[in-house]
Amino acid sequence: MSLNNSSNVFLDPAPSNSNRFQVNVINEGPEGSAAADNSDPPHYEETSFGDEAQTRFRISFRPGKQECYDNFLQNGETTKTDASFHVYDSHTNTYYLQTFGHNTMDAVPKIEYYRNTGSLSGPKANRPSLLEIHEQLAKNVAVAPGSTDRVANGDGMPGDEQAENKEEDDKSGAVKFGWVKGVLVRCMLNIWGVMLFIRLSWIVGEAGIGLGVIIIGLAVTVTAITGLSTSAIATNGYVRGGLGVVIILLSTMVTSITGLSTSAIATNGFVRGGGAYYLISRSLGPEFGGSIGLIFAFANAVAVAMYVVGFAETVVDLLKESDSMMVDPTNDIRIIGSITVVILLGISVAGMEWEAKAQVILLIILLIAIANFFIGTVIPSNNEKKSRGFFNYQASIFAENFGPSFTKGEGFFSVFAIFFPAATGILAGANISGDLEDPQDAIPRGTMLAIFITTVAYIGVAICVGACVVRDATGNMNDTIISGMNCNGSAACGLGYDFSRCQHEPCQYGLMNNFQVMSMVSGFGPLITAGIFSATLSSALASLVSAPKVFQALCKDNIYKALQFFAKGYGKNNEPLRGYILTFVIAMAFILIAELNTIAPIISNFFLASYALINFSCFHASYAKSPGWRPAYGIYNMWVSLFGAVLCCAVMFVINWWAAVITYIIEFFLYIYVTYKKPDVNWGSSTQALSYVSALDNALELTTVEDHVKNFRPQCIVLTGGPMTRPALLDITHAFTKNSGLCICCEVFVGPRKLCVKEMNSGMAKKQAWLIKNKIKAFYAAVAADCFRDGVRSLLQASGLGRMKPNTLVIGYKRNWRKAQLTEIENYVGIIHDAFDFEIGVVIVRISQGFDISQVLQVQDELEKLEQERLALEATIKDNESEEGGGGIRGLFKKAGKLNITKPTSKKDSSINTIQSMHVGEFNQKLVEASTQFKKKQGKGTIDVWWLFDDGGLTLLIPYILTLRKKWKDCKLRIYVGGKVNRIEEEKIAMASLLSKFRIKFAEIHIIGDINMKPNKESWKVFEEMIEPYRLHESCKDLTTAEKLKRETPWKITDTELEAIKEKSYRQVRLNELLQEHSRAANLIVLSLPVARKGSISDWLYMAWLEILTKNLPPVLLVRGNHKNVLTFYS
Repeated sequence: MSLNNSSNVFLDPAPSNSNRFQVNVINEGPEGSAAADNSDPPHYEETSFGDEAQTRFRISFRPGKQECYDNFLQNGETTKTDASFHVYDSHTNTYYLQTFGHNTMDAVPKIEYYRNTGSLSGPKANRPSLLEIHEQLAKNVAVAPGSTDRVANGDGMPGDEQAENKEEDDKSGAVKFGWVKGVLVRCMLNIWGVMLFIRLSWIVGEAGIGLGVIIIGLAVTVTAITGLSTSAIATNGYVRGGLGVVIILLSTMVTSITGLSTSAIATNGFVRGGGAYYLISRSLGPEFGGSIGLIFAFANAVAVAMYVVGFAETVVDLLKESDSMMVDPTNDIRIIGSITVVILLGISVAGMEWEAKAQVILLIILLIAIANFFIGTVIPSNNEKKSRGFFNYQASIFAENFGPSFTKGEGFFSVFAIFFPAATGILAGANISGDLEDPQDAIPRGTMLAIFITTVAYIGVAICVGACVVRDATGNMNDTIISGMNCNGSAACGLGYDFSRCQHEPCQYGLMNNFQVMSMVSGFGPLITAGIFSATLSSALASLVSAPKVFQALCKDNIYKALQFFAKGYGKNNEPLRGYILTFVIAMAFILIAELNTIAPIISNFFLASYALINFSCFHASYAKSPGWRPAYGIYNMWVSLFGAVLCCAVMFVINWWAAVITYIIEFFLYIYVTYKKPDVNWGSSTQALSYVSALDNALELTTVEDHVKNFRPQCIVLTGGPMTRPALLDITHAFTKNSGLCICCEVFVGPRKLCVKEMNSGMAKKQAWLIKNKIKAFYAAVAADCFRDGVRSLLQASGLGRMKPNTLVIGYKRNWRKAQLTEIENYVGIIHDAFDFEIGVVIVRISQGFDISQVLQVQDELEKLEQERLALEATIKDNESEEGGGGIRGLFKKAGKLNITKPTSKKDSSINTIQSMHVGEFNQKLVEASTQFKKKQGKGTIDVWWLFDDGGLTLLIPYILTLRKKWKDCKLRIYVGGKVNRIEEEKIAMASLLSKFRIKFAEIHIIGDINMKPNKESWKVFEEMIEPYRLHESCKDLTTAEKLKRETPWKITDTELEAIKEKSYRQVRLNELLQEHSRAANLIVLSLPVARKGSISDWLYMAWLEILTKNLPPVLLVRGNHKNVLTFYS
């Protein structure tokens, strides 16, 4: 039952089926308020979490408002409307939801909130922001226009996302495949290659039944584990005998492990198109994905040529038998191969549906051929077949063929290398992941079932052919055993045939010699030939489809910008026609070159490298322990996946060591290239997750290590505000923290909390991105506070992590202190007091032009906006020209250019003119130059260190670190210290000894013995004039008046205070004279910061000290450490 306590609220008839919940859109106008105040007891809606396929929301509307909702309520589901509908209307009423009987903007969990923009499975929706839910629902809350899906669900969709989803809607008719046709059929066809028909019998003959099956098992196991790892990512002993079976099992192991890994990866989230490239790149990042994606696509393209040439060779052999050669064997292969590729290209370009139908037909032919072989094994053999070694199932033949019998230098690994390519092809289904209805379900199910079926078939064929056919046979029906002849003990001898002469001379028949054993054994030989055709053509067709799909996905990600041309798709299935043409060209080139024996090992290694990375992706994602790694396919193990990756790498060298080396070199080169280019993508890879885990572990481990003076490094909080507004302050700090210490750029937002927090949150990512873009190794942190000092106090206490906590506060000198308000000075001096209270060192930096360039940035922003508006206007005019084609528009454009369209509004013109009237050109030029002075390389010069007070060594350590930097390495250290006039040489020797023990190189040491002399009268007069506006002059007034003035203006400098610290004031003025005398030409001055004792020195007097101390000097760093040692000479 729905809530109805107002006469002007009309409810829709209740649906017959129970709903998950009901939503009423309530009008918070005067009528709505009256309705809310109705004294009738509330009747809450009945809720149900039943069938979500039924009507999800019921929307009640007021009279006259029905048309607002009719355009988005369709079949019980909310749909998009035009952008004119507002969730909130600041001019009239406010709309919100009634969910579970409560009026709220809160939305219930929906899948739409978790989709990516442009999702294939449906539109992405935006849940209400925390601000909208947290803040008071008021009439003046303005929300950007959105769909009424936002009204019903607390959600909306930006216009650009609507456009993307509209494009996806247009492709809703795309052909999608299930797990059988999309994955199972493709994988089976690709795994069952010509090896099954023309090489498996030879492998059994060489390795024996037992070892042959193990080889198959090992190959399949590796690929199966890779498959399981992929599925997880997409759903978040020595055997003496029977080496043939061993070989089969070994191959099975490789493919099975890979299959397991593939299944794991493929079930760890929604899978888009791109197959192996998509799975690897989203798991390990663009560096690995980009490198393997390119070589994997190339391998598939060349594989098309390999399979087509295999098909053409079979056809040419048939032409030879019928004496129907066209030119010669080589050119006939080229002609037939070229024609075949053109036909296959036509099938692929016709669409995935036609290609899938062709694959099904080829699979049926292949299954008939395999069944034909098994039927042939039970058909009684005739004399001709017996002479060629086929005797049906015989236990003696099985026993004889069970053990290995390697010939001609063959061994276990050489036989395995020949067989292993037959076990590949497990990624044929994953490679068209974008064309699958449900990749998360289809990839693991189809891949693993295909591995199982094909493995059973391989093992079955190996055992059957090993139990029916002897290793060597002459083919001569007269080689029968005559009574009285000696038998050599072979199985054939026991069955009445003497093939002993095959031990001394080559024979043409038997497992070891005849590649057409399956044709001989089968019930109908031509069907085996049809099976060979089917195997080669299906594999070629699958590769011809896979290569463009993978390549298109790679190009869409824009990792290689030069390949962006191939990202475009056509038709409802987004077919990569350009990729098809490129694959066709590559395949044709290799068919015409006809040197596939050389390239084949490299291609096999390319595939194995892909398998290795898929396995490693599964291991890496598991090892990173990311909460986002939640594969729905749970039959995998991270250590098995790692074993699969190592096994794949080992198999690469087993197959061909030099091809493996080439593969690694190419992959490494592409990895370095992508890493250098730094593509602007963020896929939440396991590399990122592992980086976080490593950083966290290191930070926690660091907390167990006690601080030691040898490991001290300046870790700074820099009060830059926005980092781009005071670049010089950040640059000088970064110069002595880069690669050695922590640097945090801090900003304090002062004002109403709501506005400050909103502004702060909106700029966090932008400002951190600015630091990264400018290659500044620093963090950005911000706080919102009632006053500047409170914000800095919070930063001083809470910044950092564990041992990585700031120990130094860096601030810019307040140049405008004379014009500043009292609270600003109190805050400025107060943060220095707070830093000392927290035992944090302080560095105050002063340069002649100041640090703040926000005015320049504002002008630049205005000019950029004007330029964007100009370009937008030009684009609009060009569009109108192209649409109307009239000369009038072109004339209008020319007139607009003459009228200077960069000034569309008088307000902006006036602001620019105002700035220009302030000589902004000359002033800003100096300010910009000053802001970049620490970015430039400092020429030969000096850094003058006035180490007047021992603060633990920070005053000396910072300039020393600066001299280690490239920009400052040409500057020498000159050390100035105070001393007695009669002990200058002794003081110099003592300081030189101390610096040498500290291992700090210096150019000169100066002992200043006249620091405590009175300054000259002119300098003192300047100081007195400086503090005159802030003096109380209470001694010149009567006691009552003086006391009154002290109460009214306690911040002023009293005569008592000035007299009590007159000597200290003399020192500051005198120091400036000495600095002018000795360090006026220095590149940088580092000077001990005077400490203002709390309660003894007023804020204005302290500011006057800093002003007179650093006046008319090069850049100055006023430094005061926390009086704990930061230097040591002990080892």
